[in-house]
Amino acid sequence: MVEGWEWDATLFAGAAEHYARGRLPYAPGLAAAIGAALRLDGTGRLLDVGCGPGTVVLGAAALGVSGAAGSDGLVGWFDAAVGVDPDAGMIGAAARAARRAGVADRTRWECLRAEQLPGGLGTFDVVVFAQSFHWTDRARMASTVRGMLRPGGALVHIADRKGGAGLPGGLPAPVPPQDGIARLVREFLGPLRRAGQGVLRDGTPGGEAEILAAAGFRGPQRLLVPGGQVLERNEDDVVAGVLSMSFSAPHLFGPRLPEFESRLRALLRETSPGGRFAVRQPDTEVAIWRPDGRTTPGATGR
Repeated sequence: MVEGWEWDATLFAGAAEHYARGRLPYAPGLAAAIGAALRLDGTGRLLDVGCGPGTVVLGAAALGVSGAAGSDGLVGWFDAAVGVDPDAGMIGAAARAARRAGVADRTRWECLRAEQLPGGLGTFDVVVFAQSFHWTDRARMASTVRGMLRPGGALVHIADRKGGAGLPGGLPAPVPPQDGIARLVREFLGPLRRAGQGVLRDGTPGGEAEILAAAGFRGPQRLLVPGGQVLERNEDDVVAGVLSMSFSAPHLFGPRLPEFESRLRALLRETSPGGRFAVRQPDTEVAIWRPDGRTTPGATGR
């Protein structure tokens, strides 16, 4: 965990209703790239740790994300998928999206902290962390997940490639004013990055490679799934994106949330009076880690 910071249940409180609309989708072809790299055949079990509203399992298109054509979910590559997240709002959103997508019978959603695993969930062929590993007790999680993997299984880490979105060249509308948004958030919440009831003085941690290697994983095999597509956004999409972030989640503003949203919308209208924005979809980076053959305790349950 981050030194000086402790997780609490408010980390993403109130963000679930904004997440699917506000977050940029992963690059099209992500599921196919992972399926090909792992030689998946439509059988086996998937676990998504920190699943949010089901973006990776179901695909952004299933969640109704604007511009998400081709963003299929990983559930199509497995017999069954399980998503765990400590935020009840996220789990509820994922379950509803699974029903809409017609895969409720192949998916299971559990409101659990990662540190509560294995939680009687059994063993898996693939365990995914999509921009969630940094919120966990990483050394503990690496060891736990290794014990939950079936022979030949893999841990898959997914993240947006930094610097891949918001590039202005050739866009049909202005990019959202990220610097101005950041200043406005600081004006309301203070200079330090907020996270639940605490602050992250130095941001979220890195160093995943060393932690996973120490836990008995080898790799990684790296994939880069190209983005670059133009995504058009409206004012509501950009506002939802801000409110979907842990450092500007709705609960942090308390009774001043309406004032913040009003100021945010005014800022956006200064940049684009018509309320239209555009960004380039970021590339998606994938790191695949496999157990190195050392003996570990197995997980219980099926």
